[in-house]
Amino acid sequence: MLSLTTVESLREAVKTWRTKGNCIALVPTMGNLHAGHVKLVEAARKKADKVVVSIFVNPTQFGAGEDYETYPRTEKEDKRKLEAAAVDGVFLPSVRQMYEPDAGTVVSVPTLSGVYCGASRRGHFDGVATVVTKLFNLVQPDSAFFGEKDFQQLAVIRALVRDLNFPVTLHGVVTVREADGLAMSSRNSYLSAQQRQVAPLLYQALCQARTTILSGASARADIERQAVLFLQEAGFQPEYFSVCRASDLKPAADTDTELVILAAAKLGTTRLIDNVCFSR
Repeated sequence: MLSLTTVESLREAVKTWRTKGNCIALVPTMGNLHAGHVKLVEAARKKADKVVVSIFVNPTQFGAGEDYETYPRTEKEDKRKLEAAAVDGVFLPSVRQMYEPDAGTVVSVPTLSGVYCGASRRGHFDGVATVVTKLFNLVQPDSAFFGEKDFQQLAVIRALVRDLNFPVTLHGVVTVREADGLAMSSRNSYLSAQQRQVAPLLYQALCQARTTILSGASARADIERQAVLFLQEAGFQPEYFSVCRASDLKPAADTDTELVILAAAKLGTTRLIDNVCFSR
């Protein structure tokens, strides 16, 4: 596995692979890798000759007071996991490699970036869109793989690829969960032992709402309100719980058939997000 720390070394590796006719897949991450990330790599391996995983804790997608400085960084263990997963190259740039000191260009998808997570994390999805654009330009992948757990992020990137005509095929990979249903996340390590016991109730609330909708209920506002009350009683601080149209994340109408329920809530100081997608 190549360990690439500069833009120049990454481009040279990509050039070599392209010269040999290899198909390239990209898996962007912020490190602290878990089984969900490995699942992305496994999916990428099935679609490409060469797989590049980026590990970059991107400062532009963190807001003031968020956990950029304390975000878990486990480079040595991450590289061990990637080597075991037969990754061909890991890109580990510094902030200086990715951003010039006076960089001022921002990529934005405003129709999707100001709602749900974007409402409380102003500028977050601009940071995501900008760094993904840069990675696409650097790696020039044929395909890229993202987890469905961050469903809004995936929607933003899909719009980015469509609107800017990137020749990249996007693949959303199903959320990997712990045995009790909690979606795997690097931030789960912030939970106390007691909070970890409560955390799976977020997924339980999503599943209950899905069951209610599939049983024929159509009062979206009531379903959302009941879920919020359930989470509050369990000790969460709900941020949103929204039944949406999967295609564009607009509030779901009774006639919509492809749905996603998005949820975000704090448990103590840890912010958890999750979702369920389904057809009715």
